[in-house]
Amino acid sequence: MEKKRTEARATPTPTLDRGRATKRRLIEATARLCKERPGAEVSVAEIANAAGAFPNQVTYHFGSKDSLLVHAAFLGLLHDARRIERIGRQAPDAATFRRNIARAVLAMPSLPSVARALAAGISKPELAPVVDQHLQVLFRQSERFVSRLVDARGWEARRPLDVEARTFWSTALGAVLLVRAGAHGSVADLDLAGALTIHDKPGPG
Repeated sequence: MEKKRTEARATPTPTLDRGRATKRRLIEATARLCKERPGAEVSVAEIANAAGAFPNQVTYHFGSKDSLLVHAAFLGLLHDARRIERIGRQAPDAATFRRNIARAVLAMPSLPSVARALAAGISKPELAPVVDQHLQVLFRQSERFVSRLVDARGWEARRPLDVEARTFWSTALGAVLLVRAGAHGSVADLDLAGALTIHDKPGPG
């Protein structure tokens, strides 16, 4: 009897692992399709086929296609952010860091998809917690990166690093939303580097 109870407790683990693997495949397949076909509509059937899953698993795991698109958009953004961290580490001084980071962020291929995800979070309240969850991950990842770099290089920021990360990304994402909403100009007109307050420490005297 005890053996049967133990087996019953152990059984859900493979099922849970399979569910997580399926979710991951669906997110990655969606991110890949959106990157390959920017701005184009991607169907649930196409996503499921690319992920080796069934269409009804999209609803089962995410509730809706829109929720899956939000997860996929931020997966792409986090991948881009890691690449941008490598660019930031190559900067010889704080001024170059600000300039290179701003230029790289505004050229990220994931930004249009993330702008759509943000707009979905505004128009569909049920998606707002999903958007917020991913934004918090982005903010924390960026804060940790900047903290390590500032400590290693002896730089300084003129405000707390959590505020630095939130302000920078809010400026970048807000600019993309404005352009997509039809505002005159482009993201290239934005002084995103000015949203960063990281500087070299002044020398003695």
